[in-house]
Amino acid sequence: MEAGRAVLCRIVNYTKMRRPCGQAVTPAVITYNEEANIERTLKALEWAENVIVLDSGSTDATERIARSFDNVAWRVRPFDTWGGQWGHAFRECGIRTRFTLALDADMVVTPEFVNELETVFLKGQYRSGVLPVTYVTRGRPLMGSIYPDQLRVFEPNVVIAGHEGHKHTFEAPEPCYRFQHGMLHDDRKPLDHWLRAQLKYAVAEDERIAAIPAPGLKDRLRHTGLVPWLVGALAYFRSGGPLRGEASKRYAMERMTFECLLALRIDERKRLKDGN
Repeated sequence: MEAGRAVLCRIVNYTKMRRPCGQAVTPAVITYNEEANIERTLKALEWAENVIVLDSGSTDATERIARSFDNVAWRVRPFDTWGGQWGHAFRECGIRTRFTLALDADMVVTPEFVNELETVFLKGQYRSGVLPVTYVTRGRPLMGSIYPDQLRVFEPNVVIAGHEGHKHTFEAPEPCYRFQHGMLHDDRKPLDHWLRAQLKYAVAEDERIAAIPAPGLKDRLRHTGLVPWLVGALAYFRSGGPLRGEASKRYAMERMTFECLLALRIDERKRLKDGN
């Protein structure tokens, strides 16, 4: 826990002042009932002249917290699809800078990323950028994860936002820069909230798999029911295993939980199709 607090304290101290890159990049954050996360995310964006927060009807303290930051523009739009929500944020919320930085409400950019954004990315001929993601569990940054780096910086007027299963997707023009430094994924919402979200994601992912005429290897393996165990082991060791102790165990259990819910959805769909 102390290591995680130290990282976040360093982020806040470094990014609380406006920086030149804040005149060229407008962060956009999508929210819904994110009172557990949004303050950390916005504190790490105080270098930006303007930050767009697009909410879909939060009923907790998300709005109050977001409006307490003087560089935040609060906007509300009922959620329909990820593509619709992100497209609205990029093109209908007053972004006037060349670039936007698209963030979920539990993502915290690091000081090293802000420096690289300013001294390398903006001085190059790039049109988009991919960021590495460091997952934080129980206050500890993990050594790795099972997810790839993410496209998060691009020109808002040309990016194509969509979704694939429960995940949103971005397509942006080349040349694309691969950042050496990126962001922390630090979700601190209560367990009940997290479980409800995972069930919803499992439904969306099952619908995606059912609609694919020729599924790939991973989706074919999901029909066997073995993926939760494979993913759990992979997540545990990639995140640091014994070197990260309880944090790696928690991360592995979270990844297994999602895959178990998805496996049950797939099995239920198959049994209904077969009339059993």
